Amino acid sequence: MRIFIAKLVVAAVAALSFASAVSAGPLDDVKSRGTLRIGLEGTYPPFNYVDEKGVMVGFEIDFAKALADKLGVKPDFQPGKFDGLLAALDVQRTDMVINQITITPERQQKYAFSEPYTVSGIQLIVRQGTTGISKPEDLKGKKVGAVLGTTYEKWLREKVPGVDVRTYDDDATRNQDLLVGRIDAIPNDRLIVPNLLKQYGGKLVASSETFAPQKQAIAMRKDAPDLLKAVNDALSSLRADGTLKTISEKWFGADVTQ
Repeated sequence: MRIFIAKLVVAAVAALSFASAVSAGPLDDVKSRGTLRIGLEGTYPPFNYVDEKGVMVGFEIDFAKALADKLGVKPDFQPGKFDGLLAALDVQRTDMVINQITITPERQQKYAFSEPYTVSGIQLIVRQGTTGISKPEDLKGKKVGAVLGTTYEKWLREKVPGVDVRTYDDDATRNQDLLVGRIDAIPNDRLIVPNLLKQYGGKLVASSETFAPQKQAIAMRKDAPDLLKAVNDALSSLRADGTLKTISEKWFGADVTQ
């Protein structure tokens, strides 16, 4: 009888352990770990970059810290090349990507997105003195640079017939090629343009008005509905208490979050 009871106890404990494991979700994992693993480039000013002191700073860094604080955990930034950020999310090396990821129908088929935290659009950037490139149609027959895997690469291939698309692993190499004349133009996020022009001392200029409106959000796996809800609740709280606006005005001088 004692052996029988002992077996029952063992079985019950095993069943409870299994049920606990099954019920634990991505949010529970984050809470248990105490950190929120965030994929980002770390080379994309003013959104996320390393300053002269070697510290990761930027709009999305401040935003991610505030978000993690609302969730009761610490941010764990995981830098990588843009075209590998979503891949790292796929294999669960990160919990989310906060890197000005534009919401697109194609991405929505595979990933869950939070509510948008920035609203943007595209601007064309050229070398100082360049003429004849002021709208998307002007890119036909031109050599135009885009970082591999971005919405800008996709936009060029789908919306600009006859364009010669040149792809890059990072923004810095692409920008340098524009400076020395290897490419004729680059499309980029309008929110990054003022910082980019300042960075290159007027050698690069914006040559178009903003077009193709875009919304950016936090990308997560679709198997994390509990984490998505918690993130959206935290985002709503940051918007309601003015934190999101304050962070935006610090980095952009305006509220670009809605």
